[in-house]
Amino acid sequence: MTAPYDIKAYDRSSLESVLAESGQPLFRARQLLRWIWQRRATSFDGMTDLPSTLRAALAQRHVLFWPALVAREVSSDGTRKYLWRLADGASVESVGIPTRGRLTVCFSTQVGCGMGCAFCATGRGGLVRNLDCGEMAAQVALVADDFPARVTNAVAMGQGEPFVNYDETIRALRILNDPDALGIGARHLTVSTSGVVPGIRRFATEPEQFTLAVSLHSAVQSTRDAIMPGLRTYPLSALHEALGDYIAKTGRRPTLEFALIDGVNDTPEETRALIAFCRGLLVHVNLIPVNPVDGTRLRRSRDATIEAMASALRAADVEVSVRAERGADINAACGQLRQRTPREA
Repeated sequence: MTAPYDIKAYDRSSLESVLAESGQPLFRARQLLRWIWQRRATSFDGMTDLPSTLRAALAQRHVLFWPALVAREVSSDGTRKYLWRLADGASVESVGIPTRGRLTVCFSTQVGCGMGCAFCATGRGGLVRNLDCGEMAAQVALVADDFPARVTNAVAMGQGEPFVNYDETIRALRILNDPDALGIGARHLTVSTSGVVPGIRRFATEPEQFTLAVSLHSAVQSTRDAIMPGLRTYPLSALHEALGDYIAKTGRRPTLEFALIDGVNDTPEETRALIAFCRGLLVHVNLIPVNPVDGTRLRRSRDATIEAMASALRAADVEVSVRAERGADINAACGQLRQRTPREA
């Protein structure tokens, strides 16, 4: 007998297919989405506008499990970090970032990560497994409930490489975007990839106007190979070509994330290489002072160095910003999320 499948792992299209197989009208999918994602239902029994026979059938074939909160930390700047326990006992972290009437949620797409980036805590334990779309979207919903506030932006920038788990990540974005679920505008939903080229090419073909961010971190191949060893399969030349095609096809401007590490990727040579990489591309560069990660000797670039790189990019007509550091005091900033077990919380 097949184990019950969590109903949250279905987007609208999947729900409609399941319901059609049972002879149910398609509007039942809308009702289910609203019960799950707007009312945060915890059982099928309470879905009172569904026929009792359908509720019984759903309960027999499916479960409705919400991740359990294991730990919650609050930063001095209002950022909140969460550790969630999933149905199989695995755990993931996500982050809620309030900013002037907005609430951004950074959610995880995998338990752990296999990319092995030197400046990131997540990959230190390797990849454990992929998350399904319901486990991703649930992080966003539960953070919204905790604030409580409507989530205005969501970013697949937590633990894991989203494009290694491409199909489930896209389904999660569709749940987050669905007006009968969480109703977040497509342009306010961002996928941050370390540079998985086939994923970028697929992403360019999606009908929704989702946003793309790429963790570049160096435009010098030898440097990038050293600090991002999992990306050696996708050289900078292939990444540049894929980004050019993405921009031409979608008309959208991707963001290039660049975590600045003292003496590693903040030198004049690195700056010149970054300017050359951006030439001909409609991109926005986001400079991020690298955040401290236990077990590494990497240090954030000096403020003067960061400003010098930003000035050089502006002089070359490259759109650039310097990211304000949020949540670093609770290890909730970029690169600081790590794979933990509930016992470690």
